[in-house]
Amino acid sequence: MAATGAFAGQEGAGEPGGQQTAAQVVSCPSADGRLPEVRARARAEVDRELAGPERQLAEANERLARSQGEGGPDVVRNAVLGPLLDKRGAVLDRIGQAIDREGGERPQGLEAMDACGLDATA
Repeated sequence: MAATGAFAGQEGAGEPGGQQTAAQVVSCPSADGRLPEVRARARAEVDRELAGPERQLAEANERLARSQGEGGPDVVRNAVLGPLLDKRGAVLDRIGQAIDREGGERPQGLEAMDACGLDATA
């Protein structure tokens, strides 16, 4: 994924007059409504795993804010988005395994929740 524009806290980034551009935040799709009915035996494990992505997203946004102006898109990709995507992928895999173990059907399209990117904030 290519990120464009200025990063959180950077000024100008090629803009005339060095005007401040919008800060960026990491956004990811939510699991809400994407999981099928989960059997009771797997529910606690799935719920525990579902708490992880929100915490990971908050941590990624903290890292993004701390890395303002430090290396541009490479830092964002390598220090923020890359680790977040790795962690989310592991969580999604564990959710699928928990559902499989209890005889449920692994949700189709679960990996779509791993599509995180940057959004500008006002």
